[in-house]
Amino acid sequence: MKQLLFLLLFMTTMTTASMADENPFFKPYDTPYGTPPFDKIKIEHYEPAFDEAIRQHKVEIETIAANPFAPTFQNTIAAMEYSGEMLNRVSGVFFNLLSAESNDEMMMISQRLSPKLSEHSNNINLNEKLFARVKTVYDNRLTSGLLPEQIRLVEKYYEQFENSGATLSAEDKETYRKLSMELSKTTLDFGQNNLKETNRFEMLLTDEADLAGLPVSILEAAVAKAKSKGKEGWMFDLSAPSYIGFMKYSTRRDLREKLYMAYNTKSVMGGEFDNKENIQKIVNLRLQIAHLLGYGNYAGYALKNRMAKNEEGVYNLLDQLTRAYGETARQEVKDVEAFAARMEGKPIEIQPWDWSYYSDKLKDDRFDLNDEMTRPYFELENVKKGVFGLATDLYGITFVKNPSTPVYHPEVEAFDVMDANGDFLAVLFTDFHPREGKRSGAWMSSFKSQFVKNGVDSRPHITIVMNFTRPTETKPALLTFDEVETFLHEFGHALHGMLAKSTYETLSGTSVYRDFVELPSQIMENWLVEKEYLDKFAFHYQTGEKMPAQLVQKIIDAANYNTGYLTLRQLSFGYLDMAWHTLQQPFDGDVREFEQKAMRPVQLLPVVPETSMSTAFGHIFSGGYAAGYYSYKWAEVLDADAFAAFKENGIFDKKTAQSFRVNILERGNTEEPMTLYKRFRGHEPTVGALLERNGVKQ
Repeated sequence: MKQLLFLLLFMTTMTTASMADENPFFKPYDTPYGTPPFDKIKIEHYEPAFDEAIRQHKVEIETIAANPFAPTFQNTIAAMEYSGEMLNRVSGVFFNLLSAESNDEMMMISQRLSPKLSEHSNNINLNEKLFARVKTVYDNRLTSGLLPEQIRLVEKYYEQFENSGATLSAEDKETYRKLSMELSKTTLDFGQNNLKETNRFEMLLTDEADLAGLPVSILEAAVAKAKSKGKEGWMFDLSAPSYIGFMKYSTRRDLREKLYMAYNTKSVMGGEFDNKENIQKIVNLRLQIAHLLGYGNYAGYALKNRMAKNEEGVYNLLDQLTRAYGETARQEVKDVEAFAARMEGKPIEIQPWDWSYYSDKLKDDRFDLNDEMTRPYFELENVKKGVFGLATDLYGITFVKNPSTPVYHPEVEAFDVMDANGDFLAVLFTDFHPREGKRSGAWMSSFKSQFVKNGVDSRPHITIVMNFTRPTETKPALLTFDEVETFLHEFGHALHGMLAKSTYETLSGTSVYRDFVELPSQIMENWLVEKEYLDKFAFHYQTGEKMPAQLVQKIIDAANYNTGYLTLRQLSFGYLDMAWHTLQQPFDGDVREFEQKAMRPVQLLPVVPETSMSTAFGHIFSGGYAAGYYSYKWAEVLDADAFAAFKENGIFDKKTAQSFRVNILERGNTEEPMTLYKRFRGHEPTVGALLERNGVKQ
């Protein structure tokens, strides 16, 4: 018997050792700055690594909870903060690649992982002994000599436990456990349905008559896309460059309608990827959790730790902006309709699939400006220099491409980011073009966030992922103005992560209130309509000539074109989000009818009954913006007011930039956002600067 037990123990030890030898997650990374060894990571490594990481973290948490010594910041809060190192490493890689470089096998793994990770999280947050220790430290936080950042961390941990059911009765804790696990699984299903539905649509055109109006750049991209699928002709799909370009330029109204309907009926027409039932589950699960925790609706639960504070604060902003921009928006629609009637020689009711086409034609007529005029000056390599160069001009940081850093796809690039004094700041990964395994949109994330441990500043590994126009056989990647703006936006998030200077990862970088996190990103967009900035990088990809002053002026003159329409469109998403998350009773109605009612106050174009925004609204149903989509407009108020400081002092003024870096970008969530903002700006923001920037009467 002893020999058998020894043999089993020996085999287990050997198996673990073998796994550690073969699985790169089981040992420290031997790479530049400790970045993930993507060249060694295989799909079969994830699940064993997650299992071991969860086991290790469980032991660490149990040790903290069972500590016989009285609870202190160091033996409880700091111990929790620095626990789970392996789990953070594995999660950082897997979930980033699940969005950027996914496949069916990874999606299946995520389905198996979801209940495991939910259970592990619940086991921590519902651990009574652990919460008792956290509560003791929390109750004594103001009298135990803690530093302000430590107090902030204690409060965040206490809120995390409280918001996760730690104060509930034993029976209610079990209810919370079941609800949260089901919610985690359903939000995952929602996002995966969206990706699969997006990927399966293709529109292959073989008749040149179907290509009327499309510029050469878009046609070349469509040919390349068709060839990549082994087909002849011109292929269009629902990826951003393909969809947006077709809707803007195609004179074929029937094909614009076809593409529009494909894009706007994703996951709503029935079938295996339908999301209507998932929406019902998600909003009802969130409502049940909110009720369980003592809130009337999910918005009340979610907004407690936001700058808006409550639903009244959100609706005040949405309603104020609706009143301010409504008249302008309605006039813009009338202008486009009138122009379309002149183009067609007869009255025309603008449908949603007409808007991009006719509004772009009016913009060209009014300002002599369209994307094909600016595109040659926005070659991706030059744009990279311009975006990186803005950070150099403002903060003195530089970017050095490092080909020895492993990447997860051949198109991805890695850069060492260095501070003005030569110190290493971060690694930045850039991933620019659409792929079948990449979800739509653009985002910033991190493989590792910044923190300080044992006196060592552990610097972050940041990634920005986009879906930009690809190069073709004859041209490099030439971006649209909107794509350059998106690059600046995500790069602003990246700066927030790369310049982080906190002690604790929980408070570091972008780990701030959802309605504050968009300030560092949206402020970057302001530079793109400044001639002084465009002159630094907007060079013609063939001649190397600067963008002509006349063209730059057209960009500046057109900066507020359709600002009312675009604002009300964004507000409609905010109203829809709030409608779903201010429900007081479980939802059992029709998703499309509910959506149409929620968006009606700001609806500018005819409603197409078959379509649905909600079933593809990943921000709120599979992302982190539930009851928080308004934050984009909230942050616009902030960024307009903040950029006014640069306009007053000079758009490259280093003193202003240093203040923004020290008070906003470096501080993360170490203090209340409004405290940080007022320290930079000297006052609270108002909508005045935003209205002035947009040329809207106050």
